Amino acid sequence: MGANASALEKEIGSDQFPPNEHYFGLVNFGNTCYCNSVLQALYFCKPFRDKVLAYKAQPKKKETLLTCLADLFNNIASQKKKVGVIAPKKFIARLRKENELFDNYMQQDAHEFLNYLLNTIADLLQAEKQGNKGKNGNDNQISKPDPTWVHDIFQGTLTNETRCLCCETVSSKDEDFLDLSVDVDQNTSITHCLRGFSSTETLCSEYKYYCENCCSKQEAQKRMRVKKLPMILALHLKRFKYMEQLHRYTKLSYRVVFPLELRLMNTSDDAYNPDKLYDLVAVVIHCGSGPNRGHYITIVKSHGFWLLFDDDIVEKIDAQAIEEFYGLTSDLQKTSESGYILFYQSRDGT
Repeated sequence: MGANASALEKEIGSDQFPPNEHYFGLVNFGNTCYCNSVLQALYFCKPFRDKVLAYKAQPKKKETLLTCLADLFNNIASQKKKVGVIAPKKFIARLRKENELFDNYMQQDAHEFLNYLLNTIADLLQAEKQGNKGKNGNDNQISKPDPTWVHDIFQGTLTNETRCLCCETVSSKDEDFLDLSVDVDQNTSITHCLRGFSSTETLCSEYKYYCENCCSKQEAQKRMRVKKLPMILALHLKRFKYMEQLHRYTKLSYRVVFPLELRLMNTSDDAYNPDKLYDLVAVVIHCGSGPNRGHYITIVKSHGFWLLFDDDIVEKIDAQAIEEFYGLTSDLQKTSESGYILFYQSRDGT
């Protein structure tokens, strides 16, 4: 490993190497690249890393998925060497113990894992808060739990607007999200996918909408728009589609361009700070032809340059090379390396 480590250090250059930064690959424990790739992406989402490391600094009672994550992040951040490899043994063992979905040696879906991890951490933090409140005698269980730092970082709000085409009354319902899942088409861009996500849908025939104002079922138009823009926007491209005739999921390796800078064009009229500018900080990439076959790798931006993490291998890449991960322009090429989960961080830090 020594040779590889020094190769990366040479490539970055000792004078260019960011102080207090560590680039460590993660050992694969038999098809755990879905987990490794997401952990690397989250490690390079700086606000998330900082909160996990701060959590590590607090005294803990029992082992949870969050304490194991904090130990892993701390293990990377406190290494003497700048580059190397770490085995996330304890984290994987805990994950397999907690959720039978991941308790095997099969390839899992990186997006499902991301979802599970963020929700589990949020639940653990909320349970801790409730526990502390209980001690103080303030035991109001009915109230909505306070948002945690997971919510502060990843949570945004969608507003679901429905307009009755008979009386023009608009009703809107808000819902929170930790990531957005968008449909993909061939030769498009993220902006196009988000526009599709927020496009107007007409509810008619058997799908008519019950309008409170008309007191009857009416044709209506509905659309989803972003009302609160998150600090870190996690975008999941729906690349796995169930094909009825094949009775299995197939991968859509379509070319979807993701920009290094992003502005959301699908915000609601009452959105706060709708012009927020986002920078791409990490991409989880799926390589291969299907959901349960193939491999996950991650590219991250760190201190102005891009790195590729492929389990235990870490390499520096050119920004131009990112285009190779957009996907395929034709269906003739069979295996593809395509962006699957994109992490955009808001430039203003909120």
